[in-house]
Amino acid sequence: MEVVKKHRKIAVRNPAGFTLLELLVVIVIIGLLAAYVGPKYFAQLGKSEVTIAKAQIEAFEKSLDTFRLDVGRYPTTEEGLAALLVAPPTAGAKWNGPYLKKAVPPDPWGHAYQYKAPGSKAEFEITSLGRNGVAGGEGEDADISSQ
Repeated sequence: MEVVKKHRKIAVRNPAGFTLLELLVVIVIIGLLAAYVGPKYFAQLGKSEVTIAKAQIEAFEKSLDTFRLDVGRYPTTEEGLAALLVAPPTAGAKWNGPYLKKAVPPDPWGHAYQYKAPGSKAEFEITSLGRNGVAGGEGEDADISSQ
């Protein structure tokens, strides 16, 4: 007796690929997530730049206080923050700097800090003009001052 084996052909789909519809659904989901997360991320970025500017102004204030303890006065407006790195001619032998480890950095938006002595409310004033680089403004464009 001979055993006859019958072979059936079974239709099997190839599961190795994705359909166009599946890809479109995934792309839409990624787009929705990006639309939700993106604005929140960039809002946090703006807040961090303001925080950095405030921290840098605070560091300048501490260096200026050390300058005043050594020299007996704050730098003039003309001497500016550069007096923290290089002894101004009017400081004499009392200057014991440099009072900063590195050059005076620009604010987080790439603008130079404004230094004025005497300030409008105190002996000196350090100001960042914000993201737009123009006096005044609101939000990230607002001025950040030591006073």
